[in-house]
Amino acid sequence: MCGIVGLFFKNPALEPELGHYFSVMLDSMSSRGPDSAGFAVYGDEVPAGCVKLTLHHPNEQFDWAALASAMSHRFQVAPNVKVNATHARLILPAAEQDARAWLTERFPGVAVMSAGRRIEIMKEVGAPAAVLARFNVRQMTGSHAIGHTRMATESAVTTAGSHPFSTGPDLCLVHNGSLSNHNRLRAQLQRAGIEFRTDNDSEVAAGYLTWRLQQGASLKEALEAALHDLDGFYTFTIGTRDGFAVLRDPIACKPAVMAETDDYVAMASEYRSLVGLPGIERAHLWEPEPATVYSWTTSRN
Repeated sequence: MCGIVGLFFKNPALEPELGHYFSVMLDSMSSRGPDSAGFAVYGDEVPAGCVKLTLHHPNEQFDWAALASAMSHRFQVAPNVKVNATHARLILPAAEQDARAWLTERFPGVAVMSAGRRIEIMKEVGAPAAVLARFNVRQMTGSHAIGHTRMATESAVTTAGSHPFSTGPDLCLVHNGSLSNHNRLRAQLQRAGIEFRTDNDSEVAAGYLTWRLQQGASLKEALEAALHDLDGFYTFTIGTRDGFAVLRDPIACKPAVMAETDDYVAMASEYRSLVGLPGIERAHLWEPEPATVYSWTTSRN
């Protein structure tokens, strides 16, 4: 079943309110996905030459200070660390692949949830309201966010198996539906160098988009190609460093509704997630058409 939401601010003046509006949207999808919840927030951008990593360890008492100390010895600079429950955001003046390789070798129990210059992903098992409170989402700021509430039907309820999935810098995806060719596609993408951490079909969809972007496609072009290469039924919401997109498969059996004003674009599995947004009574409302890419970008830094 599952529920997905997305909120993209066109008006920068609303960015301090992102956490407030987004948390209400995601909480309203609790009945569609009571098992776990997760979200990606696009906040402050780190300088060129730096990477922002969101890390996870299942033990809330994990010693992040020890990890930061060890990292400072390796990279000759102390990372900026902010701990949030079972997750930690690290900012480091280093290449992403160097940081990932070091973490894999020294702290194999720590999972990289996201990497890039703006993205921060947090997700956990539990009721969406509890997950939102645990990470204090209402206080978060940024230009856009996407989120997911999960009702697991084909795999175990785990943090790793929860959405969103990120398979490339600042790219993430949430998905309502099911893909039928994900095992074959996973093998093809692995041969092309895309790495996967779970058996979730949604991670394969994210990996496919990452691969297309690596080949030089725009996000719109990657999504148009997905219509030919991904078999199954799906509603995707995608976040990038400066963009936001929505795509439904050619049959479009999974629900979705969108709203747009001069200030924002929002989508959700059901209209009730949109009713608390400012000016919703004056918004343009529509159900996204099948096999049609909807995308927005911003040039804000």
